[in-house]
Amino acid sequence: MQITLRRPDDWHLHLRDGEMLSAVIAASATRFARALIMPNLVPPVITGADAKAYKQRIMAAMHEQGVKSNFTPLMTLYLTENTVAQDVIDAAKDGTILAVKLYPAGATTNSASGVANLDKVMPVLEAMAANDIVLCVHGEVTDPAIDIFDREAQFIDSVLDPLRRRLPQLRIVMEHITTRNAAEYVQGSEANLAASITTHHLMINRNHMLAGGIRPHYYCLPIVKREEHRQALVSAATSADSRFFLGTDSAPHTRTAKLSECGCAGVFSAANTLECLATLFEEAQALAKLEVFASRSGPAWYGLPVNEDTVTLEKRDEPLALPMPFPVGDDTVVPFDPARPIYWHQL
Repeated sequence: MQITLRRPDDWHLHLRDGEMLSAVIAASATRFARALIMPNLVPPVITGADAKAYKQRIMAAMHEQGVKSNFTPLMTLYLTENTVAQDVIDAAKDGTILAVKLYPAGATTNSASGVANLDKVMPVLEAMAANDIVLCVHGEVTDPAIDIFDREAQFIDSVLDPLRRRLPQLRIVMEHITTRNAAEYVQGSEANLAASITTHHLMINRNHMLAGGIRPHYYCLPIVKREEHRQALVSAATSADSRFFLGTDSAPHTRTAKLSECGCAGVFSAANTLECLATLFEEAQALAKLEVFASRSGPAWYGLPVNEDTVTLEKRDEPLALPMPFPVGDDTVVPFDPARPIYWHQL
């Protein structure tokens, strides 16, 4: 059995910088045509000039690694309480950036420079709404009084919904949604709201991370949730609803950093995402809808054409081997283990 689809895009990708960037760039560049690149470096990508410089480093890393691909990194800016609205407008108008990213301060990796008070960035958000610039949000509150498994649902109620009522014309993507609450909120919206869904949140629940021993390579933020939430995400992804599209949130950390006393959050899924998704969509009897989720809905949301070239996946009798760890200096990055046999292979 084979399936051919337009080459997918990844609408949420971490490439890091320096040595890590060089180590992982090929995993995405050889599989995806475009990717929306996250700006949470140290220091973060705050200005249009920062975004141009980071894109140059990505392209240089591709060249240095001998990656032969037409891969296009689509850049974003990291929203801070000191962001200048005109810089955002200018960077969007000249094509430097495609979106701006809102990280609540302290929500995830390298988010210390994020937004603590939404009122302080309202002038920027108002300018973005007036100029049709997309806001991508990491949808979690960071109040320590809120349980980590409830932070996405609380964000919808206390931050996202009030923001959308205040600025209904602002186009927003809830990135890497993890709950039934988020899926239903998007489904119930009338306009200007979409959501990306990751491969790992579609394939694993919190039992995979915690039952029978802690598995640090499944630890991510937003954290994986109950099985009922995973099933809701699968239903959304396989529905052909154009408001849901693929954003892997592939986020490499070294093995040492993942296994440390305070392990880093992130799942590195770029190297086997398409094969995992084919398995998932086949299980849901929705294989014909995979192209909508992976290749069509994202471009439609961001106003870009669908990719012309295609990829082909083939189902075989022998399971796909897990990708080998990616060397990074004296360490490695461990690819995502989907916790089940995968019989789809990319040709």
